[in-house]
Formats: sequence, structure tokens, C-alpha cells
Amino acid sequence: MRFDFPVIGVGNLSVGGTGKSPHVEYLISLLQYYFKVATLSRGYGRTSHGYLEADANSTALQIGDEPFQFKKKFPDTLVTVCEDRVLAVPKILQEHPEAEVLLLDDAFQHRSIRAGLSVLLTEYSNRFTQDEVLPVGWLREARSNYHRADIIIVTKCPHNISLEERAKIVEEIKPFRYQKVYFSAVQYAALYSFYDAQQKFELNKETDVLLVCGIAKPDGLKNYLKQKAKNLYVRSYRDHHRFESIDLEAIQETFNNLGTGNKIMVTTEKDAARLEQFRAWFYENKIPVFIQPIAIEFLFDDKEKFNADIFAYVQHYKNKVQPEG
Repeated sequence: MRFDFPVIGVGNLSVGGTGKSPHVEYLISLLQYYFKVATLSRGYGRTSHGYLEADANSTALQIGDEPFQFKKKFPDTLVTVCEDRVLAVPKILQEHPEAEVLLLDDAFQHRSIRAGLSVLLTEYSNRFTQDEVLPVGWLREARSNYHRADIIIVTKCPHNISLEERAKIVEEIKPFRYQKVYFSAVQYAALYSFYDAQQKFELNKETDVLLVCGIAKPDGLKNYLKQKAKNLYVRSYRDHHRFESIDLEAIQETFNNLGTGNKIMVTTEKDAARLEQFRAWFYENKIPVFIQPIAIEFLFDDKEKFNADIFAYVQHYKNKVQPEG
């Protein structure tokens, strides 16, 4: 099913860890001041079913951690979840005629809805060109299906990647004539408090850190915090882990046993969404919790080129509905 409406799909060939959430957030940030943006996710791990629209009272349990994160960061964006995209997309367009562009989250395998612009993400250290289909590797489907993408982004690149390596990777991907290849890197901003987002914290070598996270591939974050902190301790859980009371007890015991007064707990924005229900508990137990925001930046001065590609696609549909004269 395809719509005469701007639909941008963001996804990957692998099972996770490509940095999908920060790339969707980048697109929301890019488009939100020019167009009315809507997002549609499955809402992985949520306790609810069917079509739901997020509001200020939605929880990560109800809608999933990533949609919760989108709504919290971009309250004016229409954030929806539904397992059935064929049902959800027409519902969004019918009930929200003000919507001007729809972002499909984790959409590469969902071929029942054909995005007008398909963005495929592949991780620098585990590119689809070097991977195999499950269970041998981490691919959900054959490598050859990359042909369905319009834009391919090699994510989580080192900031100092050379032009020579860039050319080598592009040659390895072998993009079709209609495909463009971009490279992005992770950008870590200052920590902010779990209790007050306005309170920032610059990590330093005098501070011990307990990292609590349940994300697919935390190695990049671990390495970053290791460089910044005095010592790094980690309690790692599976991706999308649903925290329970027994986890809190283990976290508290680990934190208390760090043996230093200058210590903080750090978690990701996705994990903070799932820890939100325990905010009062962390506060009462006097655990200073800080959140590590993760964004992306385009390398090789390609930001403006990528932005132009996105705007050109969306504007194509806007021009079609503009009244003449």
C-alpha cells in the first residue's frame, strides 16, 4: 500500500543497535518547524494493544520507550503506536488532516506500507555488507534487500573516519544509481538530571559512574563514559528491559557499594523512559540519577545535503496540493 502523501520510513536490516531513535529524532527536529509531523511506531514492549495516540499522560509501559521518548522531547508532534500499519496510516490521515509528513519508525521490513522515502541504517562496525542472516548473523533478511532503500546511512562512525575509508565503504555497499550514502556519528551532550532536566552535569575525572542501561549495543556509550569518568561500573540489561523492584534493589546495592562519596548513576534516555515510574523511589533513596542524551551528526559536511534531500521529498507533495496562482 502506498499513499499520495509524504511517508518517510526509517529502519535497518539487522535486529537493532544501529541508532534508529536518534535518527528519527533528527528528522523530527529537522521538519517540525516547517511541517506538522506525525510518527508511527509499533511500540515494542508496551502493555497495550491496537492503535494509540500519545499524550502528556502516556507512559512508556503504555506506548513503548521510544515513542514515549519522542513525545517527551517533541510534545507538539503527533506520536502514534500500532502493530498494524495498514490500519494505522489511513486512520492517522483521516483523523489528523493537519499532518503533513509521517515518519514510520522501524519500517524497513514492513512492506505492507511502502514509504515514499526509505532510509536504511547500517552500523559502521557491523555493516550489513559484512553480516549474515539470523541465526548465523544479525540480519533479519537477506543483504540484497538493501535495494529497497533510497538513502543509506552508515551510523556510529568514528569522528575521524577518513575520506579513503569512506570511499572504500561506499564501494563495499555498491549503491544503486538512485541511492545516496551518508555517514553519521554519535554526539554526546551534557548529562541532565532525572529529576530536573534543566540541571546539567559535566562529567569529570573526579566522579565515579554507575551506568544502568538496557540497550542493544552499549559499548559505544561505555567507552565514552570510561574516558570521562574516574571509574565506570555497569549494570547492563537486555534491550527494552522492563525494570522491576528486584532490579532497583540490585542497582541500589551496587551504587551503595561503590565506596566513594563522589558518585552518580547514569542512564540513557530510552532507559529513563522505563525507569520513569520509579522516579520517586530513586529520589527517596538519594541516588543522583543523570541521563545521557544521544544525538547524531552527519560527517564530511553532508548535513546540508541530507537535509536538502529530505526537504525536497516532502516539498514535492506540498507543491502538488498548492492552489494554482
